[in-house]
Amino acid sequence: MSNEQLTLIFSGVFLVSVFISSVSQILLKKSADRVYDSKIKEYLNPLVIVAYGMFFCSMLITMYCYRFVDVSAGPILESAGYIFVAVLGFIFLKERFTTKKIIGMIVLMCGIALFSLGKFIPIG
Repeated sequence: MSNEQLTLIFSGVFLVSVFISSVSQILLKKSADRVYDSKIKEYLNPLVIVAYGMFFCSMLITMYCYRFVDVSAGPILESAGYIFVAVLGFIFLKERFTTKKIIGMIVLMCGIALFSLGKFIPIG
């Protein structure tokens, strides 16, 4: 398998890792919206434990992906998390999309697309 193919595959795996991290953030938000009897139950409940476990797995996957993905591409791929969190928040937390959120997501997607195209279209 060529280096370019590995980079493409692991960029996809990187995005899956970002999605897992986004899901864990939604779980933490769901847990924070609840009222608990004690501080221990607030921090040691199944929702929080699963969310931090998912976040830890996401970090391990991301670190492994950096073996195949350029360091300069990491923050660009990570920015997809803002889009994932907004969409998941809309679905599971009933948050609304404001005009600013929509414009922000469009700008993010354009930035990711431009960065990706820069790899295939030589500039200068």
